[in-house]
Amino acid sequence: MLIRPANHDDWPQIWPFFDSIVRDGRTYAYPDDLDMASAEGLWMEAPPGLTVVAVDDHQVVGSAKMGPNRGGRGAHIATASFMVRPEARSRGIGRALGEFAVGWARDSGYHAMQFNAVVETNTTAVRLWESLGFDVLATVPEAFDHPTEGLVGLHL
Repeated sequence: MLIRPANHDDWPQIWPFFDSIVRDGRTYAYPDDLDMASAEGLWMEAPPGLTVVAVDDHQVVGSAKMGPNRGGRGAHIATASFMVRPEARSRGIGRALGEFAVGWARDSGYHAMQFNAVVETNTTAVRLWESLGFDVLATVPEAFDHPTEGLVGLHL
């Protein structure tokens, strides 16, 4: 598997799993009625951020975006988001993208990385981030409207 910077030509391969994951409603608070062009604008980061793809056998199997968590006085803290093609899960793609993002943030001079909204019922992601050294600092109760669990917390 290769992780490399994403470009506009990758978007047609990212879009189907982005759309599926967002519409599933279990892990991202994006509007579920995004069209392809609007979603590309949300996912494909401009510098100083970066969007990458994980490619296996010429197929995009995952993607991550990373950059400053905030502008101005908060720009020294990074953030990132990750998506893995559902049929490619459990192959270490999320871990590889997470390790890449942490290394990118360190190499880019960020002081820390903060994930702003990890759905507490997304236990696979929570376990992964904890295994990479992240801690849950706080949970905002009932901040996410899960399609089957109802109102659940968002971890910071």
